[in-house]
Amino acid sequence: MARAQMLKLPEVLAEIDMSRPAFYRMRARGKAPRLIKLPNGQLRCRRSDLDAWWKSCELDTAA
Repeated sequence: MARAQMLKLPEVLAEIDMSRPAFYRMRARGKAPRLIKLPNGQLRCRRSDLDAWWKSCELDTAA
């Protein structure tokens, strides 16, 4: 079974073209992609979670 691709926060920010402060504001409002906090304090995002977040953004704008 293939392991899920985990993206580092800078990779996520580059893909969604957003600054870190803007991302954290969005995260505080509960609107950001789901993140996983590692034991060393670093954040990761599963590729599948980021793709699902993109899809939810498309659905929100279509309404």
